[in-house]
Parts: sequence; C-alpha cells; structure tokens
Amino acid sequence: MIDLIQLDFIRNALFAVFLCGIMGGIIGSYVVVNRIVFLAGGVAHASFGGIGLAYLLGTAVLPTTFVFAVMVSVLIGLMTMNDSEKMDTVIGITWSAGMALGVVFLELTPGYKGNLMGYLFGSILSVSESDLLLMLSCTFIVIIIVTVFYRNLAIMSFDREFAAAKGIPVKFFHVLILLLLGLALVVMIRVSGLILVIALLSIPPAISAKFSKSFLSMISYSVIISLAAGYAGLFFSYWFSISSGASIILCMTFFYIVADILDRTVLKAGI
Repeated sequence: MIDLIQLDFIRNALFAVFLCGIMGGIIGSYVVVNRIVFLAGGVAHASFGGIGLAYLLGTAVLPTTFVFAVMVSVLIGLMTMNDSEKMDTVIGITWSAGMALGVVFLELTPGYKGNLMGYLFGSILSVSESDLLLMLSCTFIVIIIVTVFYRNLAIMSFDREFAAAKGIPVKFFHVLILLLLGLALVVMIRVSGLILVIALLSIPPAISAKFSKSFLSMISYSVIISLAAGYAGLFFSYWFSISSGASIILCMTFFYIVADILDRTVLKAGI
C-alpha cells in the first residue's frame, strides 16, 4: 500500500476523492434540503453537451464542461426564477437538449474520441494535475461563497416565504445555488462521471439528515460520510479491480441501508 501511494496517479486519485467528498457534502446538503435532486441530475446530464463541445473544439474537457455546466445551471435558474412550477418541464428540456448537443458534437468530431467513457462513468485514476487544480479552485470558490452567505442560503433553503419576508433576495440565491451546483459537477465528474454523479450529491446528505439536529451538522456529517465512502470505494475498486465510481456509490448505498435500518430500529426505540 505504501508503494502504491508513491505513484502519482494514486496520489491524484486520493486527492480527487478528498475534494469530491468536501464538495458533495456541502452542495449535496443544499440539493437535498431544497429538493432539487432531479434538477441536479438534469444539469449533470445536460453537461454532456460540454463534453461533446470540448471534443469538437479540441479543448480541455473539464474547463469546457465547467463553462457549459455553469451556463446550463444559470439558464435553468433564470427560467424557473418566477415560476417554479414549470421546473420539471425546463429540466426535461435542458436535460434532453444537452445530451442531444453532446451526441451531435461528438458525431461531428473526426477521429478517435479518447476517454469518453471516463467522463460518463468516472475515471479517477486518470485525473491529471491540471484537473486537480481546476477541482481545487472550484472547491475553494464554493467554500468561500457558502461561508459568506451561509445564513441567507440556509434560511432560503428551508423557508423561501420567510426568507422573502426577511428581505433576503430569494431569486438571487436560487440562481446562486444552481451556480454552485455547476461548480460541484466539475469536481465530481472525474470521480463518478456525469451518469452517476447524482448519487454523490444525494446519498450522503440523505444519510446525515437522519442524525443531524442542525443544518451545519448535516453538512459536516455529509462531508464525513462522503469521504468515508469515497476512500472505502477507492480501496474496494483497487482490491476487486472494478470501476471506482461505481464502487464508491455502492459503498454510499450500503451506508444508507445501514443508516436507514438504525433509524427505523435503534433510534426509533430511543436506545
């Protein structure tokens, strides 16, 4: 194991899981509390258009997908700002349109498509130092924004009518949460891929919500659970020679089942 850690790609993978765990725990908590899991999935799948565009233009995939994901997030936020009831429709349209654009861009791209499957289902062992730098930058930006606006974001997430009555610009923070979601996708795409990323955003917060007494503790527990499942999944993927993204998500699913059983038995019994 010590010899493995000395390898650059293993160290990159460990650091990528660390950043993913932090981002998933923070943004996932907002996603779950705001009940926008389906929206997060829509943005993730629509971002496939950014991957296709990167291949077509011959640019770096993560930066291009980052710009595309942020644009999609802001677009959905603006379109649903005044009418949240049409959110499902907007998500469905952007989800389908983004995927379709990605397919068209890839078909227009001549030659070999490279590690396309890695962006769809994750390829953590191929994370480069430039990828880590972008992931670190996104994580740092999210931490700063959430720290500065924590109180307003928390109030808006739990009760938008009360937040509006308090003078909090609900529409602004609605778009801001979606912008942060776009940043999160860039960090997590290398770990799980666009297809499976929704699990990283939803399962840890769903577990921590069962045991948390405050929103801050929910975020903290989510980060811890994300990191624990991330490193456990990475270990099992190496041990059994399976996909790291799928292994991490299966570990999270196992954690959720155990937490649900405990919640229904031990905790409900008051033990």
